[in-house]
Amino acid sequence: MASIQRLYDIFQPEHYDLFIEVSREKKLISGKTVVTGVAKQTKMALHQHDLKVESVKVNGQAVDFKTVDAEDQIQFELSEAGEQTIEVVYEAPLTDNMNGIYPSYYQVDGEDKQVVSTQFETYFARQAFPGIDEPEAKATFSLALKFDEQPGEVAIANMPEARVEDGVHYFEKTVKMSTYLVAFAFGDFQSVETKTKSGIKIGVYATKAHPAKDLDFALDISKRSIEFYEDFYQTPYPLAQSLQVALPDFSAGAMENWGMVTYREAYLLVDPDNTELAMKQTVATVIAHELAHQWFGDLVTMKWWDELWLNESFANMMEFVAIDAIEPDWHIWETFNANDAQAAFRRDAVPGVQPVHVEVHHPEEIDALFDPAIVYAKGAHLLVMVRSLIGDDALRKGLKAYFEKKSYGNATGDDLWDALGAASGQDIGAVMKTWLDQPGYPLLTVSIEDGRVKVRQAPFVLGEKPENDKRLWQVPLKASAEGLPALLTEEEADLGDWAEIKAASKGPFRLNVGNAGHYIVQYDDEILAEQVEGLKAMSAIDQAQFIQNALLLAQANKVGYADILPVLPALADSESALVQDFVYQAIAAVKVFAKAGSDLEKNLKSFTEELSEKSYARLGLAKKASDSVSDELARPQVVAAALYGQNKAMLEEAHAVFEKAGSAQALPADGRTQILKNELVNYNSQETFAALLSAYQETSNASLKRDLSAALAATPNDLQVKELIASFQDPAIIKPQDLRNWFAGVLANPVGQDQAWDWVQANWGWLEDRLGGDMSFSSYITVISRIFKTREKLDSFKNFFDGKKDQPGIAREIVIDTEVIENRVNLVEKQEAAVEKALAGLVK
Repeated sequence: MASIQRLYDIFQPEHYDLFIEVSREKKLISGKTVVTGVAKQTKMALHQHDLKVESVKVNGQAVDFKTVDAEDQIQFELSEAGEQTIEVVYEAPLTDNMNGIYPSYYQVDGEDKQVVSTQFETYFARQAFPGIDEPEAKATFSLALKFDEQPGEVAIANMPEARVEDGVHYFEKTVKMSTYLVAFAFGDFQSVETKTKSGIKIGVYATKAHPAKDLDFALDISKRSIEFYEDFYQTPYPLAQSLQVALPDFSAGAMENWGMVTYREAYLLVDPDNTELAMKQTVATVIAHELAHQWFGDLVTMKWWDELWLNESFANMMEFVAIDAIEPDWHIWETFNANDAQAAFRRDAVPGVQPVHVEVHHPEEIDALFDPAIVYAKGAHLLVMVRSLIGDDALRKGLKAYFEKKSYGNATGDDLWDALGAASGQDIGAVMKTWLDQPGYPLLTVSIEDGRVKVRQAPFVLGEKPENDKRLWQVPLKASAEGLPALLTEEEADLGDWAEIKAASKGPFRLNVGNAGHYIVQYDDEILAEQVEGLKAMSAIDQAQFIQNALLLAQANKVGYADILPVLPALADSESALVQDFVYQAIAAVKVFAKAGSDLEKNLKSFTEELSEKSYARLGLAKKASDSVSDELARPQVVAAALYGQNKAMLEEAHAVFEKAGSAQALPADGRTQILKNELVNYNSQETFAALLSAYQETSNASLKRDLSAALAATPNDLQVKELIASFQDPAIIKPQDLRNWFAGVLANPVGQDQAWDWVQANWGWLEDRLGGDMSFSSYITVISRIFKTREKLDSFKNFFDGKKDQPGIAREIVIDTEVIENRVNLVEKQEAAVEKALAGLVK
């Protein structure tokens, strides 16, 4: 396979004049691009993909050209190097794969409608106009947009509209930026607007399929996020506007186009009267993530895709910094610890996983970089670790210097470490090189030897550890006792006298206090016994970290799940949502041993019912005026546990609430997922199934759609499962953007697993055609790896995917997910008997 040719080396664009005309009726784009820049040689090439090029002119003179589809290029010759003006006239298809320029489909009052928008990350701008489609090739852009405009429709783009002449919408010239950040949209949008304290226009746009009130939450969060970032970064927002646009069809969660951010509707629109707090938090963090990018990614952009983490890891951390500042009562860092940090820990211990910083050798490998657990979650956790090391004052000082030096340009990780190192007086680059350039993380083992505390590091691996694995990290120890070294830089160290350390420790002795470090710790029996004894008196984050370490060690067969189960009752009545989350993460981990209908499954359900009984009695099914934030966040976990445990009071109450509501749309958002799932699992009827599937198709409320799909996919009725699978390829029922969640839900259903697996094997070619160019396509493989747990399924997975390892976009995912399933199969074989015995002894 060909490696990537960097066209910026031969032509450096300065400005683009883009004329783009879109016909929705003909599904056709007609365009003319005029780009000025400096050619370094006479042999010239511009990027294109699926463009039908009609003519190429250089400095006003027509030249011969050829399109080379295999290399995504238009190739032609110049008479000389130097300053050039290149004009390309072309046509291109309006696609339906949610990349390039594409339509989104929706209905208002039964009438079919569509809006058109763009998605150019990673390398899809070349489907819309020819140019140098690489992050380093920054230029300014002047957009002229024409479309088959209907009365009342609007057009928006990165910059404010300058004028409309003869049906053409002209937008102000952009600042210098990368091609993948160019964006526009048009259609029958509604909007709300406000301004920040510094005068920036904030707008939220959505189709009229939604109530106007659903736009207000995003408007408020967007305004306050921009204001926070201007202060935290000490760098003004550089544009006149920040528009947030909800799209009916959108593959990713959101996209940080400069000045015009696009979102999946579920991650921007919020019903203020009926949305659970957890979903509000999700929407708020997504918005804050994209707006963090307006500086970190847009103002300063990675030089090449191998530095993708520089964009995404930082924005992923900053979303929590921002929301913690503007909504401190939410305790949003608990959500980070429960979700992002755990995703990173689990993924990063699998052999074959990519490092945060990855070399890119083939175009298709670019999309494979977007591993959410590594580039987003692990990268964010590493930056949390840096923040903990240097403090916010040095962080802000370093970022200010970084933006001053690199604004409107490109950067590498070294540029960031240099700025933060200068601000903090620490060699941050030396520390972070050990974390970014090699995959995985260390397990620190802490032991008492001859009265001394010894600590050793070794790579933590799920599965077989590679031979001669000599990876070492510079590990921030963050001990509970003062006076210990800040970093472990060698394989082992003597921390000092145990009696003195124990006396100086705040509570039981621990490392990685606050869980900011990207590593786990295994303590010897004496230290561990002290932690267990003091567990109930620990802070919520310490209790959660205790379970986190135990679960990861159990997954690696270093301790037994049977040893974890007896600890859970001591924490099950906690009023901390974070602790509740980890208690039921432990239950979820043990479900892997529970074959449908087995005694082990019966005992696990009984144990879960006992664990959740008191908390369910306290919290109930419905939101209360007296609820704390923690209560609101814990309720879904507790109610789900009560449902799994077949808590009779919960089942009956949920059924009564459903019948009284009369429809899914009338249910309160709090508890709605479990109420709906209870109906399908325990009170199933074809009438109810049909009504809920119809409600899924009719509603425009993305949160309700999510709850309905989760419930419908759990049906125990074989014929209903068949009906769902028959709808997988019908976009009138299930939009392609939502298909992965449906597939995952049915695959996780014991009744549907074989049917879903048969479907994906039979229709893999269709999936590749429909979604194969998308950065999240490989996650279909990830979904399978999270569920398969038998040797038979492992063999079937290998038989199907081994022949696809030559495909760069999915090759790494296949290797990693084979390891994930193999580890789980071995885990079941080694620990099932002990888990079964432990549960039998715990159930009353």
